[in-house]
Amino acid sequence: MKQNKKIVIIMTDTQRADMLGCYGNKDMSTPHLDRLAEQGIRFDRAYTCQPVCGPARSALFTGLYPHSNGSWGNCMPIGDNVKTIGQRLHDNGFNTAYIGKWHLDGGDYFGNGKCPDGWSADYWYDMRNYLEELTLDERQLSRHQSANHNPGVTAEFTFGHRVSNKAIDFLKNNHQDDFLLVVSYDEPHDPNLCPPPYCDMYKGYQWPKNKNIWDSLEGKPEHQKIWAGDQLQRDKDAISIRADDYLGCNSFVDNEIGRVLDAIDEYAPDTLVIYTSDHGDFLASHSLSGKGAAMYDEITRIPLLIRWPGITTPGSVCPHPASHIDIVPTVMSAAGLPLPQILEGKNIAGTLVNPAIKENDAIFIEFGRYEVDHDVQGGFQPIRCAFEGRYKLTINLLTSDELYDIEIDPDEINNLIDSPDHIAIRNALHDQLLQWMNNTRDPFRGYYWEHRPWRTDTQPATWKYTSMTRQRIHDEYEPRQLDYHTGLEITEAVRKK
Repeated sequence: MKQNKKIVIIMTDTQRADMLGCYGNKDMSTPHLDRLAEQGIRFDRAYTCQPVCGPARSALFTGLYPHSNGSWGNCMPIGDNVKTIGQRLHDNGFNTAYIGKWHLDGGDYFGNGKCPDGWSADYWYDMRNYLEELTLDERQLSRHQSANHNPGVTAEFTFGHRVSNKAIDFLKNNHQDDFLLVVSYDEPHDPNLCPPPYCDMYKGYQWPKNKNIWDSLEGKPEHQKIWAGDQLQRDKDAISIRADDYLGCNSFVDNEIGRVLDAIDEYAPDTLVIYTSDHGDFLASHSLSGKGAAMYDEITRIPLLIRWPGITTPGSVCPHPASHIDIVPTVMSAAGLPLPQILEGKNIAGTLVNPAIKENDAIFIEFGRYEVDHDVQGGFQPIRCAFEGRYKLTINLLTSDELYDIEIDPDEINNLIDSPDHIAIRNALHDQLLQWMNNTRDPFRGYYWEHRPWRTDTQPATWKYTSMTRQRIHDEYEPRQLDYHTGLEITEAVRKK
């Protein structure tokens, strides 16, 4: 397969797959992303690794799951010994630039404004940098939806427009280099800042109701019922799902992405372009709001479009499960670089050539905590999830578990965890999930994930669990770890303790 030394990753924040026209919602005006889908491949079953801003990005940009890289909640930085795709490509001669929302430095929502290792300081620009360009009054204005109808708020005032400007400048001045450019928008995340005509584009529009708007959460985990609270008692026939500014901002950021795509076409048309988002939003499905400690498609299924001229077939569609965890190994492969052993995803370059190829037997999603700072999002909620293309198994460690047949129940209403007709598929998927936790050195692994009330064929619980030790292999940047008993370099990372 040919190599590509010019790579652009574009991402948004809080953008469901069904907020794009190319994913079937013709009410949404997203012509530029729809064009990208027409020119490349659309993944219909792509998933985030954790439906929260920081952890989702941590997996996308390191190739390690949040439980491996350290950022399994917002305001939790990735580990000092964890390398980003920027560091890896920079160390191999690429010009690497990250422009936009970062959320991986352990600071607050806006970041600390400091360029991390591996990225060009000349182009570094996060939300802290944006706010520091504004007056104090403008900062406060930028955090309120009411600004959308303020005559002084034009496209030029917004974070997204300034991110696009810097990305276009990078492409204009560096397109002859080998490069990796990340363009990371905060939009359409609230406060959904967008100028006219976008802020008026969906005035009066009602988001269509899925069947799961009426989900009673009967037979569902207790923490979901606590999360839903009074929303469970609302008259669902009477509610109107209104998200004027959110959807307007969705179309606004599509326009900003279009500006960047036009610059790519002008300066580096052979570029490998990857577009995705970090997670979705419930929009009242299952009586839940925002995102967080659940594995429903509304927040975990994300858009993923890839255009690679000469490789991807225009207008092609992949129906098989894909994951953010696969982006780093795929980018490194496309760049002609060897894949480090420590990466936890797969190179899906073969699927880009032939969308019928199913690289993943299952993909995995997790949850640990929404944010360290806040106590308003349920606190610690350890969750691990496996999805193999039809069945989705979710282990909610502190409450109860879920199994859904996405093929016949796409709204995930009927929990099949105790169904006698689904024991075989449930247990097989459970085994895959447990093995994934072991393979990725999940620090929260233990017998309690295996001993669920519905799993009657497990071995007795023991303190030693598997009795294995699973040491880290990171030969690219660290010396080989030493064996505790001999003091010599390990030869087998996974072995009996």
